[in-house]
Amino acid sequence: MSILVTGGAGFIGSNLVIRWLESHSEPIVNLDKLTYAGNLASLASVAEHPRHHFARGDICDTELVGELLEKNRIRAIIHLAAESHVDRSIHGPEAFIHTNVTGTFRLLEAARRYWEALPAAEGQRFRFINVSTDEVFGSLGPDDPPFTEQSPYQPNSPYSASKAAADHLVRSYFHTYGMPVITTHCSNNYGPRQFPEKLIPVLVLNGSRGEQLPVYGDGGNIRDWLYVDDHCDALWQVLNKGTPGETYNIGGNCEMANLDLVHAVCEMMDEVRPGSRFVPHSQLIEFVADRPGHDRRYAIDASKMRQTLGWQPKEDFDSGIGKTVEWYLENSEWLEQVTSGEYRNWIQKNYGSRAQ
Repeated sequence: MSILVTGGAGFIGSNLVIRWLESHSEPIVNLDKLTYAGNLASLASVAEHPRHHFARGDICDTELVGELLEKNRIRAIIHLAAESHVDRSIHGPEAFIHTNVTGTFRLLEAARRYWEALPAAEGQRFRFINVSTDEVFGSLGPDDPPFTEQSPYQPNSPYSASKAAADHLVRSYFHTYGMPVITTHCSNNYGPRQFPEKLIPVLVLNGSRGEQLPVYGDGGNIRDWLYVDDHCDALWQVLNKGTPGETYNIGGNCEMANLDLVHAVCEMMDEVRPGSRFVPHSQLIEFVADRPGHDRRYAIDASKMRQTLGWQPKEDFDSGIGKTVEWYLENSEWLEQVTSGEYRNWIQKNYGSRAQ
C-alpha cells in the first residue's frame, strides 16, 4: 500500500516526501496542483525515484482523487495542500476558501467513499492526517500560556479562518462517519525549499542581493519556530501512533520576536558570506507598515506530543537557522527558478508600497 501526500511539491510537502523516501519502504503518491508555491525543482533529488509517483492535480477534483486512492491502494493521506500565506489571503481571500475549505471537503468526501469500501482490516489501519496551523487559535498576550489542544478557535485572518473551517470539517467526519482522522497544529516552520514569500527566505534572498530586509511594524511580533525536518518526524509519529479523533500540537519550543529573528539571520549571513559587500547585513533592515490584523504572539504547548507519542524537536534554533541559511545561499539556482515576475510583483505589492 502507499501514502498519499497532498501538496507534496510545496515547502513542508517536498521535505516530507524526500525524508520519507530516504527512511521508509512504502511508496509515496504526491498530488500537487503546482501553483506558484509548488515547484518540481524542490523534488529534483527524487524525480526518478521508483517509489515516488507524482500526479499533477487539484484536491477539489474528487474523481481524480478517487482514482488515485483506488489505483494505489492508499493506506493514509497526509493533507498538506493549502493556500498558506496570510498576506495573500488579505489581498485575495477567495482562493483560500476554494482550496482550504472546498478542497478539504472534497478530499474528505473522496477519502470517505474509499475508506468505507476498504476491507475491515485495511479500514482500521487507514488514516487521514489534516495538517493545520497554530494561527487558528488567534493571538496570545505577552503573559498568556501557550496554545494547547483545548485552546478556543479565534482566527483573525482569512487564511486562519479558512484553516479553522477545514479543521471543523475534518472533526465532523470523525464524529459523524467514524472516519479515522487526526488534526495537527504546527507553529511557524522554517528550513530548505520554502517559497520566498515567508520571512526567512525573503531575508536570505534580499540580503544576498543587497535589497531591503522588510520588518513589519516594530518587529515585536512573536512566533514559535519549528525546523521543517522536526515537523516531518512529528507527522510520522502522528501517522503511526496517533489516536483517531485526536488533535496534536507540534511546536519548536522556540519563541522569538521577529526583529530578533531578522538579526539572527543577518549574523548568520555575515558568518557564512564574510566577503559580501553587504556585511553587516543588518544595515539592510527597514521597517514597513504593519500587516492588517497582525497577530502579536503565537506559542505552542507540545507536551501532548512528547508525553503520548514520544516526540520532541531535535534541532535548536542555532543549528536549524545555520542549515537553513546555508541551504538558500548554496541553492541560488533554485531561488532564481521560483522567484518569477509574479513573485516580484507580489513583493512590491506587499512591501514596497508600504515602507515607512
